Amino acid sequence: MRDPIPAPRSLIQFTNPLARTLSLRTLPLHAHEILPAFTIYAFLDGYLLPLASRRLCPGTYPGLDPRTRVNWNARVVSLLQSSCVNAAALAVIHFDRERWAMGPRERVWGYTGASGMVQGFAAGYFLWDVATSAADLDVHGPGALMHAGSALAVSLLGFRPFCNYYGLNFILYELSTPFLNVHWFMDKLGMTGSTAQLVNGIALVTTFGASRLVWGTYQSVRMYQDIWTAFETPGGLPVPPWLAVAYVVSNTTLSVLNFYWFGRMITTLRKRFEKPSKEDDEIDTKK
Repeated sequence: MRDPIPAPRSLIQFTNPLARTLSLRTLPLHAHEILPAFTIYAFLDGYLLPLASRRLCPGTYPGLDPRTRVNWNARVVSLLQSSCVNAAALAVIHFDRERWAMGPRERVWGYTGASGMVQGFAAGYFLWDVATSAADLDVHGPGALMHAGSALAVSLLGFRPFCNYYGLNFILYELSTPFLNVHWFMDKLGMTGSTAQLVNGIALVTTFGASRLVWGTYQSVRMYQDIWTAFETPGGLPVPPWLAVAYVVSNTTLSVLNFYWFGRMITTLRKRFEKPSKEDDEIDTKK
């Protein structure tokens, strides 16, 4: 399935030298999705969201301390991005028949334009995420920076192309992100411990466990099996050890963080409904 958004020829030519240097062969075909995504998220975070939040939430946003405002803006970006990329990934997984026909070697080395499009938008977001997590490390924490860096690495390696098939599947981690951010906003809007937050909390735990722990672990195991098959296939295209290690380490980092955050999430949600919660008793993950 082709990328439904054609790439400008001038941008392809401009990014070809960088793509050759980094051995990311399909990157020029999706630079027109990476760069606008990064620019839009940076504009939203740095300019539009502070203005809009003051108008839409005049009783809450202006009274937040600077650290919480940074978190607020980043979570709105995360909420918008995750909603859009989830819809795009689910659509491509359903409609891209080329993906359905892929065997183990194709799932490791194969590529479709539609999958590259979704990874392009995701890479633009994770590039912004790395920048903002590093700039405001004291707000987001090292775990957020590790997550952003690992996710960006997985997305970029998909343009080699390498495990482009699985990169799209791993994007579905984001199915839980809207509920996670809504939970945080409910705290800030005085809805802590409400029935609405309880319902959202159930949806959060369910989607997080299903998409990140169950689906994510299953896809990771399948990916490791396919990479091993690519190693063993006589006459096939070999997987460079450094490439396999880089991808596996990045993916494993994401998986470990998901299990860690799930434990923290359960603890935090229990506190919400066992006793009155405190203002700064919150879920710190945003991915």
